[in-house]
Amino acid sequence: MCEDDHGNGNGNGNGNGNGMGRRALFVTGAAAALTLGSVSFAEGPAAEAADNQETRTVRGTLPTGSPDFVYLPVDVPEGVREIRVAYTYDRPSVPAGTPGNALDIGIFDERGTELGGKGFRGWSGGARSEFFLRADDATPGYIPGRIRPGTWHIALGPYTVAPQGLTYEVTITLTHGAQSETPKPLYPPSRAKGRGRAWYRGDCHLHSWYSDGRRTPAEIAALARAAGLDFINSSDHNTHSSHAHWADQAGDDLLIMTGEEVTTRNGHVVALGTDPGTFIDWRYRARDNRWARFAQQIRRAGGLVVPAHPHATCVGCGWKFGFGEADAVEVWNGPYTPDDEVTLAEWDNTLVASVREGHGRWLPAMGNSDAHRDPDAVGSPQTVVLADDLTREAVQEGIRAGRSYIAESKNVSLAFTASGSRGEHAGIGERLPVDRDTPVTVRLEVRGAPRCTIRFVTDQGVLFTSDPLPVTGSGTAEWRTTPAYAAYVRAELRHEAAAGPVPGALAAFTNPIFLGGA
Repeated sequence: MCEDDHGNGNGNGNGNGNGMGRRALFVTGAAAALTLGSVSFAEGPAAEAADNQETRTVRGTLPTGSPDFVYLPVDVPEGVREIRVAYTYDRPSVPAGTPGNALDIGIFDERGTELGGKGFRGWSGGARSEFFLRADDATPGYIPGRIRPGTWHIALGPYTVAPQGLTYEVTITLTHGAQSETPKPLYPPSRAKGRGRAWYRGDCHLHSWYSDGRRTPAEIAALARAAGLDFINSSDHNTHSSHAHWADQAGDDLLIMTGEEVTTRNGHVVALGTDPGTFIDWRYRARDNRWARFAQQIRRAGGLVVPAHPHATCVGCGWKFGFGEADAVEVWNGPYTPDDEVTLAEWDNTLVASVREGHGRWLPAMGNSDAHRDPDAVGSPQTVVLADDLTREAVQEGIRAGRSYIAESKNVSLAFTASGSRGEHAGIGERLPVDRDTPVTVRLEVRGAPRCTIRFVTDQGVLFTSDPLPVTGSGTAEWRTTPAYAAYVRAELRHEAAAGPVPGALAAFTNPIFLGGA
């Protein structure tokens, strides 16, 4: 059983942990969350003492096997203008291969901790050791707003716990006084100038200092423009707090969509292009059977559901929810590594299953940088989308339809088509409606990929490989087939075997063109 020590603090912030004894944890109604005993503060005249501040300190130890979330209730009285929280925890040495201690933190207001409820007021995971909230301001990752009286909850997330247990200390300081006005959020527009129907470049998985990134929105926007991007999507971990800080970075040349990286213990998903101000809860595992509810919430908020780095090796990163609710999948995440190669192979298997089962539904691929800080390169890789205009809806429709390819940088451009003997024509993400035995010509035009090899991949495997492109990086490859021989064709550009951490790492790849049928 987990236990906690509650310290009686005084007005100057020196909580000593010496007055309230130990209190058992209580189950909140879900096996994955437990609640500690409440922390109380003075009301009325006593609250005005000691420079209008009161502090309490809570100490305790969590054992291995602790629940995913431990809630610390804080009874907030009338007249509070600021809540400030700081925490520490021990990091003992552990044997090689054994997880050490990692403790995340966030907060819910008096509206409660109900899953998907309205009480969320911020999350910083393990990126910060302290935070504050006021009506007019808050630490990045947290939501400004009035401090209303009632029971608030500090959320502790023991991500991993060492065999010795996790000893923590949480210090809560309330400052009394009049509250300021909360500024009305200003969000980025849902359209940029655009070029009509055209190919637009984007990076939809980016982290700012509003979660565990180290870059400001201004720095990210500047890097996006330098990378040749036309659109980006904000995707900070488990918070929408950055949404109100992108408007002055958008422009005719850059569409900025808002979203979230929903970071569960069983995998991460990018909520791509949700309505500004949308919060998507993350406090569930695959076995809880709650994922479909939140995938539907993403779509109701105008977003796409995109599982991120499904085979990443970090703790909790592997995707366990299946792909039945996905609109696309992030096949390439950041610098190309072996887990991307595994994801690419798995994705290709889904294409094979789609044509075998004949239901016509298939899962488009995306590539994003997942950039957090230097030297992470924004726009490497990037998804290049054929969209009717540079608007949120048009870009999302292009992604959902699979009219896109993934390139390592703005230098790489592809034109990929399939044509029949009577002038039939199809592009990326489309179907060429010809008979099974009709001759089909597949053609790829490439720019910006020096010494790369072109491969055409089908449901039967790799059926064409070119010689390396010249050092100019430009070239064309043609291949003839029939729908009976290849139900789909997609193109890959591979570097020479010696380049990168993966032999023959990708420089670009396309979504498929399907051959045959109506």
